[in-house]
Amino acid sequence: MDKDIIKNFIGSVIRVDRGGPESRIGKLMDVSDDYIALLTEDDGVVYYNTQHIKSLTENMKGQMEFNIEVPKDFEFKKAANFQELLDVMKFQWVKINRGGPEKLEGVLSDITKDFVSLINKEEIVRFSIFHIKNISYGVKIEKAEEVNSYNQTSNKAESRSTNQSKMAESEKQQSRQKVVRSNDYSRNKKNKSKN
Repeated sequence: MDKDIIKNFIGSVIRVDRGGPESRIGKLMDVSDDYIALLTEDDGVVYYNTQHIKSLTENMKGQMEFNIEVPKDFEFKKAANFQELLDVMKFQWVKINRGGPEKLEGVLSDITKDFVSLINKEEIVRFSIFHIKNISYGVKIEKAEEVNSYNQTSNKAESRSTNQSKMAESEKQQSRQKVVRSNDYSRNKKNKSKN
């Protein structure tokens, strides 16, 4: 794909490829010599090696769902080309390819001209750079719905905690009143028996 044509879509919601495990919908954030950066809802920023992109679909009528509000100060990794991007991601937890048998996750530990080394549990996997269709690392933006849901859950928890504190305080007062009544009853009984 021609870099100059792809640059026209920066800031737009697009679909990379038509379907399959590597296809994603997201906002095009950056275009480099041989990769693009796509902000997706589920995977965060996914960097696509352009030699593996078969098609780009533009969201003409708003039919592609993308429910993320991108902060103005949102930062993600950038580089002049895919090789340098991999160097920038060294020692990060990454996910290579979205699906299929070549999907892999781990810590990017070594990068050469032809291969990357990934540490996953007790294995070191050497992966050909040519076969990396896309790569992502841990940066994600929470969806507005998730933030609202979290805030609502947090508010409910605070409310429950406040109610429990009020109930605990009320129970303490009731216990004190019972003790006072009990002491009053004992004193009254003693006074009656003396008389």
